[in-house]
Amino acid sequence: MTASNDLQRNTKKHFRLSPAARAFLALALVLLLGFVFNAHGAFFKLGTHRDALRQSSVYGILACGMTLVIISGGIDLAVGSVVALVAVCSALMAIHWNWSPWIVVPLSLLIGATCGAVSGGITALLRVQPFIATLAMMVFARGLAKHVSGGTKISTAIEQADKTYRYAELPKWFRAIDSRVLWGQVSVVTVVCAACLLVAFIALARHVWGRQLYAIGANEEAARLSGVPVIPAKIAAYVASGVFAAIAGICQAAQETQGDPEAGAGYELVAIAMVVIGGTSLMGGRGGVCLTLLGVLIIGYLEKILSINAVPEATRLMLTGIIIVVAVVAQRQRSS
Repeated sequence: MTASNDLQRNTKKHFRLSPAARAFLALALVLLLGFVFNAHGAFFKLGTHRDALRQSSVYGILACGMTLVIISGGIDLAVGSVVALVAVCSALMAIHWNWSPWIVVPLSLLIGATCGAVSGGITALLRVQPFIATLAMMVFARGLAKHVSGGTKISTAIEQADKTYRYAELPKWFRAIDSRVLWGQVSVVTVVCAACLLVAFIALARHVWGRQLYAIGANEEAARLSGVPVIPAKIAAYVASGVFAAIAGICQAAQETQGDPEAGAGYELVAIAMVVIGGTSLMGGRGGVCLTLLGVLIIGYLEKILSINAVPEATRLMLTGIIIVVAVVAQRQRSS
């Protein structure tokens, strides 16, 4: 009887799909869905795929930082609010104050890094649960974005003292971010997302800090006893997440040609979904940026396919929720 049970367990283990294989299979199913429900051939047009990548790029940038945090055993709910805060600040500096991008971009990245450092410090130093710490930062950053903007969008229309408006010119570098390259076939934001994915991949796969994050996520106490600098490594993960959120905020402002204090609402949930659906474990210690890339493509193409078929947004959100549950259940079955 014992031998039979062992044989069954070994058979299940042998045929169990890896996270990458499951993600590839999910992506193939999504693309097959696009082939079947192609909206009268719209799915076969190059512009549809270009737009799908463009629309998922900001989420993908956020997912890079989210991957680092989740692998370390944490979570970052503040990234959507940081996107709004940086979008407002970068638009204010670039459009209203006409500052150079050599000043605006570093300051914007510093804002994101500071938000991440505060979240990481509260989590690592004060030992507050990441959910609570980043939830507090999410609320704070959103409130700060509304305070800085006065509750209105920072656009090219600038109100004067006499209540009239003058219209500023949109910065050239904003237009550059919102443009396309490679003969107009690839959006610059997609290129930025690809660069962020590459940086995150190198950090995790080729740098000692990445190995430390895996060790902390797998067993924080064991990592500490092994000499891993747990506190600095965890704080650095949240700082990196904040920097990636700042990059996404700049791209968001450039694409919308304004800084909206309401921007980024719910973006953190989409980023988490991309990471989890790709196959990175919410428990920490397992996963990677390549899996996150698959998650970005899965969610991005699913959203685009449902959009070109005029599926209501409410239905799209419900489907995304179901997919997240399925992905988490599949992870639990694999670890059991």
